[in-house]
Amino acid sequence: MKARLLILTLAILGGFYFVTTHTATTGKWAGYLHPHLSKVDRHLLNTLPAPMPLTQAEAAPALTPEEQANVAVYKKALPSVVNITSTTVTFDFFYGAVPQEGQGSGFILDKQGHILTNLHVVSGARQVEVTLYDKHQYKARVLLTDKAHDLALLQIDAPNLQPATLSDSRGLQVGQVVYAIGNPFGLNGTMTRGIVSSIRSVRGPLGNLIEGAIQTDAAINPGNSGGPLRKAPGEVIGINSMIATGGGADQNAGIGFAIPINTAKAVLSDFAQYGKVLRPTMGIQSLSIGPDLAEQIGLPAQSGVLIERVVPGGPADRAGLRGGTQKAYLGNMPITLGGDLIVAIDGEPISSAQDVSDIMDGLRSGETATVTIYRGKKRMDVKVMLGTEGDTEV
Repeated sequence: MKARLLILTLAILGGFYFVTTHTATTGKWAGYLHPHLSKVDRHLLNTLPAPMPLTQAEAAPALTPEEQANVAVYKKALPSVVNITSTTVTFDFFYGAVPQEGQGSGFILDKQGHILTNLHVVSGARQVEVTLYDKHQYKARVLLTDKAHDLALLQIDAPNLQPATLSDSRGLQVGQVVYAIGNPFGLNGTMTRGIVSSIRSVRGPLGNLIEGAIQTDAAINPGNSGGPLRKAPGEVIGINSMIATGGGADQNAGIGFAIPINTAKAVLSDFAQYGKVLRPTMGIQSLSIGPDLAEQIGLPAQSGVLIERVVPGGPADRAGLRGGTQKAYLGNMPITLGGDLIVAIDGEPISSAQDVSDIMDGLRSGETATVTIYRGKKRMDVKVMLGTEGDTEV
């Protein structure tokens, strides 16, 4: 009898404990156990949803091989990328001095603090500051400005710098994956990914002609200028320089251009040897020719570079090379036909403007190059004494 009474007592106490701990604030018992609640409060308590079950992963998901490659490029590249702030002075309506700041990117070349960027990032600056990836800031000296290639060389005094690894920009393939790293709109340490869309000659932001510019669909925006364009595993193949806005105001339209790193290396080599840039030029404006276009316009070779225009008084003009005279359109792009077709320089075959740029990287102004051309159906060699870029405007 006592045992039954004990079991009944324990059952009552257990039931009371369950009711008070599990349904004290919700369900039909809420009003009885909490008589101080209003009818509205009781209704809300009775309509509360049950806890939502969530399915969670047992561990962080593993990266795909493609993601691992992206992360590896970023980790390798970031320490060598810098943010550049340039301060210029303008004048207001009352001729009062008004300081203005501009931003761009750059990358470290060596442990001595040399930094490469675009000239238009620091042009006209009274003061230039460089911010490293670890947020340390240093004042920079401008050692070299090269308007012909929109390049500038800076230097800072800073310890423990991590230089970028420079690659070779020859032989890039359309479709090759590339990464743009910089500070678009001041957002430090931003990386975007795309492909090489084309290799073509374009006009730079300072009106300079960029031979063999690397076109990419990697997002490049204001603030990316001067930053590195890289290929896997993180080597620099170009310097991000300009974007095509498609009519918008300084916003990426999926078309950006980078100066080939080989052009920059040639400029730096000249500066190291002569204290100035002696980049050679023939003084021509040209059009790359492929088999389809060659057949369409009746050229005697399947590839080469067609001279559209020679600079009056320039090296090509003095050597007797001829530009075109017949106006035409290639799609929506106006072109000039009828000029000499360059097929080789110093015996090296030429099939694009990039080939011309690559050969110029190995020459110096004042040297003489043998240019093989077709004039009509006639093949001939012409000796051209090379000039200096910047002295001759194309």
